[in-house]
Amino acid sequence: MSQGAQASAQRRVVITGVGATTPVGGDATSTWNNLLAAAPGIRALEGEAYAGLPVRIAGTSAVDPSTILERHEARKLDRCEQFALIAAREAWADAGTPDIDGTRLGTVIATGVGGVVTLLEQYDILRDRGPSRVSPNMVPMLMPNGSAAVVGLELGARAGIHTPVSACASGAEAVVMAAAMIRTGRADVVVAGGTEACIHPLTLSGFAAMRALSTRNDEPARASRPYDKGRDGFVMGEGAGVLILESLEHAQARGARIYAEYAGGGMTADAHHIAQPEPEGRGAAQAIRLALQDADLSPSDIVHVNAHATSTPQGDTAESLAIRAALGKDVDHVVVSGTKSMTGHLLGGAGAIESVATVFAIHHRLAPPTANLEDPDDEIALDVVGATPRPLPTGDIAAINNSFGFGGHNVALIIRSYS
Repeated sequence: MSQGAQASAQRRVVITGVGATTPVGGDATSTWNNLLAAAPGIRALEGEAYAGLPVRIAGTSAVDPSTILERHEARKLDRCEQFALIAAREAWADAGTPDIDGTRLGTVIATGVGGVVTLLEQYDILRDRGPSRVSPNMVPMLMPNGSAAVVGLELGARAGIHTPVSACASGAEAVVMAAAMIRTGRADVVVAGGTEACIHPLTLSGFAAMRALSTRNDEPARASRPYDKGRDGFVMGEGAGVLILESLEHAQARGARIYAEYAGGGMTADAHHIAQPEPEGRGAAQAIRLALQDADLSPSDIVHVNAHATSTPQGDTAESLAIRAALGKDVDHVVVSGTKSMTGHLLGGAGAIESVATVFAIHHRLAPPTANLEDPDDEIALDVVGATPRPLPTGDIAAINNSFGFGGHNVALIIRSYS
């Protein structure tokens, strides 16, 4: 048995609660149901500020956080903190509001950008109205660790509050870090996830200048198209996803409902380019291999991959090579889903909401569809789920969630059925 497997056997980690607010649903259940229905979450951006931009589409939230939070708390939180708090409250309630000593409770909420919209808005206030009108809440609102802190303060988490910031791999890295807190005995329960809310003319213009975004402005619902020959870039999204991770012993002692088990995670770096993936996917493949080793699983145990699948020409191809290299001949009976085709790309929140989708895929034994796959790329030699969900096998099964980020960050985590 590998060293990672020994650690896992000593302290198994299970998922007992899920929460989400995304472009396709205001909670985890509606998000999952709409993913299964291939419901589009990409919309045209309204307003004069977006009128002259080269990209005028995004995955805005299906339910605005201001309609859920009380006004007095919403005004003190950046939008990304609002999303995180809403998803965390849902996940905590879904887990049965565990009764736990705060010294045994942790929080790991990631982000890729943090409160950048607050920063931009407050700069406008400074310029137009002077320093006396700058909000006293500005700093807590723009801090990247603000979301983790807000959730930790609400729940009284004193085992640790952490914020991985690794671009689009951040949300998945948060789950891996949270599991490590439990495996090493630092905590019994950890609230883990990722959040992002940076849809703004400046950020859209910056990504567009990099030629990273789809310019299919006239067809928002068809703009994000992983693995399709017509893909031309990703679509920005916003929202949050949160999991409640718990030691198996703690979950069993309180009679918790268990969705699935966190089996293992792997992290590597490309050291290739600040924004482009390593073209052969070698770092990504190694992350998958390390996750399998950590979980004490073989490629034949994997039945499903929720792929990073951003809808960029280079990224999708590199990831497909990585999946094939890591799984070898067993890749032929693995079904792959690209859920960003519906949600868009939530940057630091992506790995978290896709972890929620992976947990549900294992729990319900259904692989969600990949929307807009109309003309599959011949170079993508994978069994990609099309417009209809695909049943997953009975028995013990496992799935991989891939997340990769600017800077060369690679994270792969594995969720398996609980038994």
